[in-house]
Amino acid sequence: MSEESPITLKVLPDTQFVSEALPYHGLKSRTALPEDQETLDEKVSRKPVINLAGAPDGGLTAWLVVVAVNLVLFSTFGIANTWGVFQAYYEENLLRHTSPSNIAWIGSVQYALVYFPALATGRMFDLGYFKIPCFAASCVIVASAFITAECTQFWQLFLVQGLSLGVCCGIMVGPALVVISHWFDKKRGLAMSYAAIGASIGSTVFPAAAQKLIPLIGFKWTMRVFGFILLATLGMANILLKRRLPPVNVRGGLFNLKAFRNMAYAIFCIAGILAFLGLYTVLTYISVGAVAIGISKNFTFYIIAIANGASTFGRLASGLMADKIGTLNTMAVFTAMAGIMTFAWPFARNEPQLISIATIYGFSSGGFVALFAVAAVAMGDMEDAGRRVGMFMSLAAFGAVAGPPISGAIGTASGGFVDAGFYAGGIIMCSAGLLLLARCLHLRRLWGKC
Repeated sequence: MSEESPITLKVLPDTQFVSEALPYHGLKSRTALPEDQETLDEKVSRKPVINLAGAPDGGLTAWLVVVAVNLVLFSTFGIANTWGVFQAYYEENLLRHTSPSNIAWIGSVQYALVYFPALATGRMFDLGYFKIPCFAASCVIVASAFITAECTQFWQLFLVQGLSLGVCCGIMVGPALVVISHWFDKKRGLAMSYAAIGASIGSTVFPAAAQKLIPLIGFKWTMRVFGFILLATLGMANILLKRRLPPVNVRGGLFNLKAFRNMAYAIFCIAGILAFLGLYTVLTYISVGAVAIGISKNFTFYIIAIANGASTFGRLASGLMADKIGTLNTMAVFTAMAGIMTFAWPFARNEPQLISIATIYGFSSGGFVALFAVAAVAMGDMEDAGRRVGMFMSLAAFGAVAGPPISGAIGTASGGFVDAGFYAGGIIMCSAGLLLLARCLHLRRLWGKC
């Protein structure tokens, strides 16, 4: 190489990025370099090499990340879905002088905040802020469980159990769903379904534990037991959570309106809002409807547990199907099944019929919840995946918050749940149709795997 010729950099095919500038002391030939000075090629070759071409789709680290996400969803959705037990306890004991509708605001805010923060946390994940926010949120979740045990007034429970616990659950859920896509591509649906099983198990274990422990050891020690469980599960999750790809500062800000120029993604977001408007109607009111037709209150609790347990198998089956026939195809089938069960639910008149509906409904509704993040990730570049999933979850949260009150108002006005079932079932079926439309727009043809 002559002194006048420029230095040529050879781009390694598997090199991800070089984060620091290499020292440059003028244009010198290789022979002119001091013996103790490393050559440019040697410096580059010692940089960490991460393959951007494709996810490993397996391996110990990848599956440990799935375990970590499973633990995150077990902890966050588990504690959030225990609200029904807490609502009943507060009405009868701790907050018996507060109206049930006011008490319900604690649970509604908590559950909504599991989804709303994803708009910010998804963007933060893309920028590289992942481990520290998750660790901080984990600490606050554990602390909130212990502090809730000491609360005695409505405003205290609203701030700690509603706002604090809800926000921190939301900080963890969004990025946890996205990070799986760093490690899985062809097996992404299966990996996501394995992780989503954690939400089903948590939604079964925590309410059942609360139902049994509160009469035995009291409310305070029940919350302390939950605090120790969360300390163990979230502690392990923080150790195992790991991203594979480097952060990227893509344009567009927090809420990227340009993403909706992709009509498939825009239709998918509308489908998500409609789905959440209807999906929680059965889970919210099936126990109330059961009591209205003469079934014991103790049995109605187990109906919810049956639905949550069946959801475990639905999430696993949907993941297996998604890798075979496509994510949106699978979501459309499972969502349509949930819509049909929503139509049938108000006409159940005995325990066997309610058990059948709860089982099929839980199985089918689990498919949508397990796969929405997979579909959102697939509708754009991986560098922007966190923001896309966050935008979807934040928009869908409006449906989750508004859906049960709308169905409840319809049920109150009509004197039963038949009209509410038709409303919620119709909304869910519309969502299934929009999922098929999003698939066609994404594929640009009528049929195919998507």
